[in-house]
Amino acid sequence: MYIPKPHEETRLDVLHELMRAHPLGCLVTLSESGLVANHIPFVLDISSSELGVLKGHVARANPLWKEFSASTESLVVFQGPEGYVSPTWYPTKHQTGKAVPTWNYAVVHAYGLPRAIEDAEWLLSLVSELSDIHEASQQLPWKVSDAPKDFTERLLEMIVGIEIPISRIEGKWKVSQNRPKADRLGVAAGLEAQENDAAREMAAMVMQSLNK
Repeated sequence: MYIPKPHEETRLDVLHELMRAHPLGCLVTLSESGLVANHIPFVLDISSSELGVLKGHVARANPLWKEFSASTESLVVFQGPEGYVSPTWYPTKHQTGKAVPTWNYAVVHAYGLPRAIEDAEWLLSLVSELSDIHEASQQLPWKVSDAPKDFTERLLEMIVGIEIPISRIEGKWKVSQNRPKADRLGVAAGLEAQENDAAREMAAMVMQSLNK
């Protein structure tokens, strides 16, 4: 990924925070037929590795788990907040006219060699953790144990786990760092006015960039 120095994000806790907040990763693997992309919700485990280990699962019918390269790193892309930036939000545009549209975004790229896991206990632990994480905000959180045991066991037979120890990780925070303070404040205000969660998240990131 091309990362100009002002847009480089290297703080591991910040990268991990985005991955947890936006856990649906795009897993890009190399197979004999070429590049393949699959969209998978991941759990990030940092208990055994500084960079972390990504854990997810795919349908057994998905050839991914049989076809990914065992020698070439796979890539998981985590897309954070993003949004269009209008030049009309820049005070400097109204002074000089020298401004063009752009797009702000924050992304994390995590690399590693995947392995397929068919162990039923491992899979049960994974789907239980995934459910607990994403059901936590529900008024009555659903748990895997709510389903009949034989039903759960049959479904576990239909999936395969994917585990990726992260070997390298990079982040790109394109949040108007190349603009003067007045323009950044204008971008933040313009994004806030869009009245959607993604734009507001990006507005907050633009404001945070003023403190770096």
